[in-house]
Amino acid sequence: MKSILSTDYYVHFNNDAFIELEKYLNENFHSKLFILVDANTREHCLPYLLKQFEEDMNFEIIEIEAGEIHKKIDTCGLIWNQLTNLGADRKSVLVNLGGGVITDMGGFVASTFKRGIKFINIPTTLLSMVDASVGGKTGVDLGVLKNQIGLFSNPEMVLIDTVFLKTLSDREMRSGMAEIIKYGLTFDINIWREIHSMNELKSEILDDLVYRSIEIKNNVVLKDLKEDNLRKTLNFGHTMGHAIESYFLESKEKNSLTHGEAIAIGMVIELYYSSKLFGYPISETGSLKDFVIRYYGKVPILETDFDAIISLMQYDKKNVNGMVNFILLKNAGEFAFDVQLDNDLILKGLKYYNN
Repeated sequence: MKSILSTDYYVHFNNDAFIELEKYLNENFHSKLFILVDANTREHCLPYLLKQFEEDMNFEIIEIEAGEIHKKIDTCGLIWNQLTNLGADRKSVLVNLGGGVITDMGGFVASTFKRGIKFINIPTTLLSMVDASVGGKTGVDLGVLKNQIGLFSNPEMVLIDTVFLKTLSDREMRSGMAEIIKYGLTFDINIWREIHSMNELKSEILDDLVYRSIEIKNNVVLKDLKEDNLRKTLNFGHTMGHAIESYFLESKEKNSLTHGEAIAIGMVIELYYSSKLFGYPISETGSLKDFVIRYYGKVPILETDFDAIISLMQYDKKNVNGMVNFILLKNAGEFAFDVQLDNDLILKGLKYYNN
């Protein structure tokens, strides 16, 4: 697969990825090399990565606990302290090996440690490959509020090797598929049609879907780096989806959802709004809803949950002057930006998913 040039770095794929990593480490001075992992990637992904290194490569491992709940400033403090204790300086390089939590937080840690050290991202989940691999977004959550603290900062390179996907559970694979479906609905309807019609996910198809998703996101980012207009389209399904994800994360009575599970519900609801306001075919909305419930399972969202979910939407990063802004679809590839909905329609969307 041909490497993809993003803003000022490359995304390299499969066998070429580690050739480029070795080349970079040999040709660019670095005082120390650090690898950030969580408990899962240390066990399942780190051994494969280390096989790609030369035998005399020196490095230090920094491990954190796994899970979205640890994507917070407190964890950053632990990593900053470990970097300090292990002698990291401004010429150090941090390799982030893991899913979106690791790459988002690792990028943030590197970009703020000693006012910035270089970092390399190696996403190991389907979600992080197709979503966090390009765009330069780094950051952490503020309580249950997603990605409230962060900055734009680019890695030296991103390495995509789909061999890591063999370490994932079916649930994590489904989670990542939600973001690929988003690219299909928003920019390439053929992606959605292929996913909707497939009986099984074959590896060669998956490689193509990953590559095409990264290609789409990169094209959008290159046109709108700081999310002034077009890049907002990448948030389709996320205004409602993030609120649902946060609500289930903080609730003591409910099981947490994966990011993809919440975004899948968010896309169903926001496509319903698109049908009501902009004439998006309601049959297509129904088709997405049927697929999401069949593929992800039906998540019970009670009417007693609605007010709390709507309240959490107030913290969405796209909001301006306290107004909740949605990205909706007029058709595949045709968008309505910064749409504000009345409370009655928002409630109808939640009920539509439930019914």
